[in-house]
Parts: sequence; C-alpha cells; structure tokens
Amino acid sequence: MNFVKALTVIQKKNNSLLCVGLDTDPKKIPAHLRSRKNGVLEFNKQIIEATKDFVCAYKINFAFYETMRKDGWTIIEKTRALLPSSSISIADAKRGDIGNSSSYYADAILNKMKFDSITVAPYMGKDSVLPFLEHKNKGVFLLALTSNQGAFDFQYKKIGNKRLFEEVVTISQQWNTNRNLGFVVGATKSTDIQSVRKLAPEVPFLVPGVGTQGGSVENVIKYGCTDDGLGVLINASRSILYASNGKDFADAARSEALKLNNEINFFRDKFF
Repeated sequence: MNFVKALTVIQKKNNSLLCVGLDTDPKKIPAHLRSRKNGVLEFNKQIIEATKDFVCAYKINFAFYETMRKDGWTIIEKTRALLPSSSISIADAKRGDIGNSSSYYADAILNKMKFDSITVAPYMGKDSVLPFLEHKNKGVFLLALTSNQGAFDFQYKKIGNKRLFEEVVTISQQWNTNRNLGFVVGATKSTDIQSVRKLAPEVPFLVPGVGTQGGSVENVIKYGCTDDGLGVLINASRSILYASNGKDFADAARSEALKLNNEINFFRDKFF
C-alpha cells in the first residue's frame, strides 16, 4: 500500500485530519517532570496516550531533541516506538543534501528509525529529493509554502509567471512515481493554499500554523482539502502540548486536541 493510500485509510478510520506536533521543549514541560531524568519522554508518553484515539498523525521535530545530544536521539527513538500503528509518524527533520548524503539521511530516518514520513527541503533539486522518494511506502513532505514570515524572502519571488513555491510544486510532482510525495503548506498562508491545491489536486499537505500561530482552520479545510474532504494533516503543537503546565497537562492536552479536531470536522461537514 503506497503512503497516500495508507494515510487515507487512517484518516477515514479515525475521522481525523489532526496531527499532534511533539515539539517538546524541556523548559516548558510541567515542573514536576523537569526534575526527572526521563521527564521529556514521560511527557511525550502521556500526550500520546491522551490523544491517540482520535488523531491521525504525530510529528516529531528533531530540533527540540538534537539539542539534548545523545539523550535526545534516544528520546526520539523511544517516542517513535510509543506511537500507535493507527497513526502516521512524521520526522520533521527538514533534510536535503547531495544525493549520496540524502541516501544516508533517508536510510537512517525512514529505515533504521522506522518513521513513516519525513520533511525535506527541495532547494538542492531532484537528486537531493529522489533518495527519499525511492522508499516507496514512505511519505516525503517537501517544503513548499511555509508558515513563517521569512517565506516572503524567497518563496514568493517570481520565476516567469510563477512564484517560486508554485514552481517547486509543479516540478517536483514529476518525481512522484511512487505516489508518496506531499507538501508542507503553512496555514498562515491560507489564501495561497488554494493555489497549491490547484497545482497538486491529489497529494497530501502537512499544514502547520494553526493554534498558537493563528492560521485559519476554516480556510485550510475549504481551500486545502482534496475533493473527498481529506488530503491535509493539520498540525498543532504548542496549543496542545502546553494547554496546562500542571499535573493535569495530559487531560488539558486532550481537551484542546478534541476541541481542534471537532472544529476541523465541523468545517469538513460544512464544505464536504
């Protein structure tokens, strides 16, 4: 089963487009866990347990763990092992290098660490992306239109009649022979999600930027979903992870995630 099909099955089964971002900041977890040796891992475990019955994906942002050096890599692998088979795992590693290096990045994260998908920077072109796409049953989310302010520095620059992000989307789909390509499209650029969807009517979008960053769930659903009301993974991190800084953090995270999931499904019902 290819990646897009596997994602579709999970989203239908869970009735969910919600992705929880495990971008865990050791300085922000509750005080009673900060003093514990395995506090970050315990925090992640409780977040997963509190939300796993109604989300479709979890995204682990490597940057938050790499700063912890060897311990951080251990936490990544142990957190990955905690994720249920009823969800898609995303390594938010933003890799992308010359072909030989990309081959090793892909093998390390998709094979050795057993992630279902990975985020990849496309700036170096085809030979830097293909080593990831060659893993037929693994997903590759190319950075296309990101949620940060710096997106305007390059992504909106015109190349002929197209903006750079549109060129990335158009060209990279020629490499999608295994139907495992997706795009990162920021929720804060909601008026342009429609442009990306017109260029890529079937591929999945990983959509950060709702919650704390203020992206519109309504616009993401209206302009980003595929014709069947699927095709987007709406990621939320801080608004869920830090809904409470007390011992009730897992219950608070569940409540916040349920609220967002219900909002997502409200607009799915409205538009589809």
